[in-house]
Amino acid sequence: MRVLAAMSGGVDSAVAAARAAEAGHDVTGIHLALSRNPQSYRTGARGCCTIEDAGDARRAADVIGIPFYVWDLSDRFHEDVVADFTAEYAAGRTPNPCLRCNEKIKFAAVLDRALALGFDAVATGHYAQLRDGVDGLIEMHRAVDHGKDQSYVLGVLTQDQLAHAMFPLGDSPKSAVREEAARRGLRVAAKPDSHDICFISDGDTGGWLAEKLGDGVNRSGEIVDAESGEVLGSHEGSWRFTIGQRKGLRIGRPAADGRPRYVLDIEPVSGTVTVGTREALTVSGLSCIRPLWCGAAPSGPLECTVQLRAHGEELQAVVVPSSSGFSVSLRDGASGIAPGQACVVYDGTKVVGSGTIAATER
Repeated sequence: MRVLAAMSGGVDSAVAAARAAEAGHDVTGIHLALSRNPQSYRTGARGCCTIEDAGDARRAADVIGIPFYVWDLSDRFHEDVVADFTAEYAAGRTPNPCLRCNEKIKFAAVLDRALALGFDAVATGHYAQLRDGVDGLIEMHRAVDHGKDQSYVLGVLTQDQLAHAMFPLGDSPKSAVREEAARRGLRVAAKPDSHDICFISDGDTGGWLAEKLGDGVNRSGEIVDAESGEVLGSHEGSWRFTIGQRKGLRIGRPAADGRPRYVLDIEPVSGTVTVGTREALTVSGLSCIRPLWCGAAPSGPLECTVQLRAHGEELQAVVVPSSSGFSVSLRDGASGIAPGQACVVYDGTKVVGSGTIAATER
């Protein structure tokens, strides 16, 4: 097969490309230039989209012995990921930019272009597994290394996309991948993993959002106690808060019972931020929109598990599909869940699909 290997400049994508080539595929490596100003993105151990990373990817391709190109998708990335991230926070929601990047960039823009150029598949360094299902469809399962499993951020992929995807690392623990990279002579063998948000160079999400949204949008608002309705303080931007946040509220005085307060709700129009007890954070149900099913959609209520954060625990649940999305009843409840987050549905280790949380029930 002709395989396009997406090479971020890290160890995982380098080994994935090497394995695809060793398997006999005709592999071409590409690096995605995602920033209009690469120096503004994270560098060193925290990066995945910088000039430094492009150089690491190119050197890895040379060692593997495959052609290498850089694709400029900075405009598409800004529109589909960065602008979406900003708009979601302005609306009082909590987005996941990595999940959106996988959906809109790596497995939409890149895959579409790859197929148009005559490639058969796109290989990435994600930790997930693909299997042939008994119904003839392709199933996506959790990786062998559950500590590195990335099926959550891949839960947005459709059957058509899975049919042209390759995840060569899904059956390997991360430690083995690093050892293999060293044996292959790849200089990225010991390169630390990227983390946090690539397009916020200093890691200060609140400061970055203040710069983007600070001119007349949600400039101020009140911090209100959920039980008493008392105004406890004020703030200069609702985007500075997330559901479940405890630190940085700057209320100035403790609750009457001495217990800490947590953000329970964010109302972006008035700018009101509601706070309350930890117990009040617990939600028992979710309403999800924008459903994306990896295979066939459930035909009725599904006893399953759901994951609500990239590295969160699996929660026992019942998912009920509808014409607009699906509802989720959580068996034991969950805390700190915010609209805008993704809910990924699992049947055992198999990814069923995902949706965007629109509302929670307490």
